Amino acid sequence: MAEGLFAAAVCILVAVAVAGIRVLIGPSGADRVLAVQLIGTGATAVLLLVAVATGTAAAVDVALVLALVAAFATAAFCRGAAGEEDT
Repeated sequence: MAEGLFAAAVCILVAVAVAGIRVLIGPSGADRVLAVQLIGTGATAVLLLVAVATGTAAAVDVALVLALVAAFATAAFCRGAAGEEDT
């Protein structure tokens, strides 16, 4: 079962690599933001798959923190891109 989970993690890493290319050559800022969000989500998924495959509970905590940070970073970028000021 662990081999299947590692294979799924590799597939997700390939998608993250493609998103990394989109971050570098994206035609607009929105494309880059979505690619960064995909990288954060993909990294979370890989960490969760590795945690289940190896039985490491600490990796689950790291994955959850990474998911929160990625979501907050995307929200902050969108707020900044919209030109809103802090109140």
